[in-house]
Amino acid sequence: MDGAKKKKASVKRAEKKAAARKPLRARLPKSAARGSGAGRGTDPARVRAIIKKLDEAYPGATCELEHQNAFQLLVATILSAQSTDVTVNKVTPALFRKYAYPAALAYANPNEVEREIHSTGFFRNKAKSIIGASKKIVEQFHGQVPRTMEELVTLPGVARKTANVVLGTAFGIASGVVVDTHVQRLAQRLDLTKNTDPKKIEQDLMEIIPREKWILFAHQLIWHGRRICHARKPKCIECNLDSLCYSKDKTN
Repeated sequence: MDGAKKKKASVKRAEKKAAARKPLRARLPKSAARGSGAGRGTDPARVRAIIKKLDEAYPGATCELEHQNAFQLLVATILSAQSTDVTVNKVTPALFRKYAYPAALAYANPNEVEREIHSTGFFRNKAKSIIGASKKIVEQFHGQVPRTMEELVTLPGVARKTANVVLGTAFGIASGVVVDTHVQRLAQRLDLTKNTDPKKIEQDLMEIIPREKWILFAHQLIWHGRRICHARKPKCIECNLDSLCYSKDKTN
């Protein structure tokens, strides 16, 4: 091989190496995006890589609301709105000792319940919701927490997110993807969606994440959001998704 050919072959090898080091986004075809709200990062190979990285980092991720049964999880999830799991977990032990079952909470004194949950914020509305949900469970569902999305969302204080938490964590039923503030933030940063509405984000994620991963995937994003991918100062240097992420607000 003469000098010119050697030089040409060397340049090609260098180009291949450089291409391999580029962020995955640069190599994605335009056709990778799915649906009007899906991000450009929804190429199946990239999604599989993200899932693999999350599995490596958080194989045992689960709901961090402390509970012993579906009813307690339902109540705790309602209380977690506009609050933190840490705060809710400080409140629920005493609450559940006093109101261990739906029938106990269904006809409780609202003022007493409000005092028990005061620190979670919006305590009047939350007391009304958990008492109302308990009453409906007792009177319409024979004291058992419903196991379908359609029934759960008829309970006071319960929308899709809460229903997905209960169905997925308490019953192992993958009815959808939990979309809380962490899942919303990370799904957008990872360019898995362009939407801002939680319902639309959920639909985008349900299209690209295998159904058998819906429950775990949401927990993993929540754990990652709490531990690494913070809203204001994400710890990108500690993030095992760094090579797959091209968010504009990445830190050095």
